[in-house]
Amino acid sequence: MATEKKRVLVLCTGNSCRSQMAEAWVNHLLEAQWEARSAGTAPAAHVHPLAVRAMAEVGVDIAGGKPEHVGVYLGQPWDLVVTVCDSAQEACPTFPRPVPKLHISFFDPAAAEGTDDQKMAVFRRVRDEIRDRLVAEVRARG
Repeated sequence: MATEKKRVLVLCTGNSCRSQMAEAWVNHLLEAQWEARSAGTAPAAHVHPLAVRAMAEVGVDIAGGKPEHVGVYLGQPWDLVVTVCDSAQEACPTFPRPVPKLHISFFDPAAAEGTDDQKMAVFRRVRDEIRDRLVAEVRARG
């Protein structure tokens, strides 16, 4: 008998880096138990190209991702809402249905400075931190 997947919504401000990577990690690593979506409180125009590149390096394609506003998802049922930046935690809207919330803040890799190689190193670090910390927390709630 198939069990229904739990649903997690990952929120960030721009929905261009951290939340996109988190959505992809959950869908990639926990696909049997969880379905993830992501959104932003002030969505960017596109997914950050270095986030796409960092995820591609580990075999996860987010090139087709599109930043969306959290309002699109408010009326849907969620088993968990995860905020991945302090700004999104503060601006997190009230959901019509009660939903457990989890806050795990990650550095914004889009704010990285330096050469492309230095910026890419930050994207890789945040990508791996999201995999190690956020995926473990979501898995524990499954």
